Amino acid sequence: MDLYNQLEQGEKGAWLSIVVYVILSVLKLTVGYLFYSEALRADGLNNTTDIIASVAVLVGLRISRKPPDRNHKYGHFRAETIATLVASFIMAAVGIQVLIQAVLTFFEDSIRTPNMVTAWTALFCGMVMFAVYRYNLALAKRTNSSAVMAAAQDNRSDALVSLGAFLGILGTQFGLNWLDPLAATAVGAVICKTAFDIFRDATHSLSDGFHENELFQYKKTIRKTPGVQELKDIKARAHGNYILLDVTILVDEKLSVAESHLITEDIERRMKEQHLIEHVHIHIEPV
Repeated sequence: MDLYNQLEQGEKGAWLSIVVYVILSVLKLTVGYLFYSEALRADGLNNTTDIIASVAVLVGLRISRKPPDRNHKYGHFRAETIATLVASFIMAAVGIQVLIQAVLTFFEDSIRTPNMVTAWTALFCGMVMFAVYRYNLALAKRTNSSAVMAAAQDNRSDALVSLGAFLGILGTQFGLNWLDPLAATAVGAVICKTAFDIFRDATHSLSDGFHENELFQYKKTIRKTPGVQELKDIKARAHGNYILLDVTILVDEKLSVAESHLITEDIERRMKEQHLIEHVHIHIEPV
């Protein structure tokens, strides 16, 4: 599967998330307001941010599919990472809002006991989101998409949030009314934590950071290539879901240009087959 097909496949995950989030947010907010659950309302607000975030991811994926032009010789793949960064800001803003509202509820004179229909709604929504998480996780691994992986992580946190809301509402049925706003507080904390994780990964990629354990695997592959006597230098950076690799190798000084070139082609083939890396720039030096 080439990079543009990967991005096209990644859009399916974004569309699925948008459709599910629209349905679940309307359901949670309606039931939460009608049957007095602060936790379910917070969960519904969480899903409204997810709609915006999923739209941002979808826009990023669409832009990423644009071919290289005069001003973007490497293509537009980083638009995907920028989209996840924007999504993290939106999530953080709503997470803080949910936290503030939940804390203020603790200071109200009386906290109404939610109806059990809100608990069953939360549990149902949690199961739906877990199914969406499994689908997007498999899709992210298949397409190697950072944006879809971020969406999958968000789906998982949403499933856990709904489960927490269910447990909090369930506790109110035994006279522990403070559990509902406590669950809402937990929802806000999870939203903020997810936003921070996505922000950290996106900024790491945009600042040309790269995980050392992945680089170690690339080094092993290059060193095992016949003709490579020494790996002098290697650098990698992520361009959306597109890895750019710069390598300097040492070869026998008696090799011809053609023979040295065959070694570089072998490295490129191995990196594509074993690590799905399409772009490898290789500089050759004599031992």
